[in-house]
Amino acid sequence: MMKVAVAFDHRGVRLRGAVLEAVRQADCEPIDLGVEDANVRVDYPDQAAAVSEQIRSARAERGILVCGSGVGACVAAGKLPGIRAAICHDAYSAHQGVEHDDMNVLCLGSEIVGEALAQELVRAFLGARFNESDPRYAARLKKIEQMARDAAREHS
Repeated sequence: MMKVAVAFDHRGVRLRGAVLEAVRQADCEPIDLGVEDANVRVDYPDQAAAVSEQIRSARAERGILVCGSGVGACVAAGKLPGIRAAICHDAYSAHQGVEHDDMNVLCLGSEIVGEALAQELVRAFLGARFNESDPRYAARLKKIEQMARDAAREHS
């Protein structure tokens, strides 16, 4: 059973129930990293770091981050090693990002999508698998990984 780290900031919490339900409906086990209360301020970079840690430590295979627009969570997650995050507000991008780009974190905006669409996006994301057999996608992923290594060396 795939384990999925799921986290919300204080604005993203409005999709909490729908997202967790969709993860379970996809026959995956959610690792709930909170937040439960919209009145308690929780910053999306902290949630991105928590999801990233779950994935990098192999406690989770994928992650889902929800903030108000999805943009902040995506920007923060994309800065972390080993994370390939994308904001998706359509089902095609949610599955294609996994199939072609090995996306491992789905970012959603609670002010952009409603509960039904959020559940559709989660199901598309979790139902997709990276197409390792296509050499184009594997080659592109290697280029992305090399870019990350090069950038890390430049900053060290």
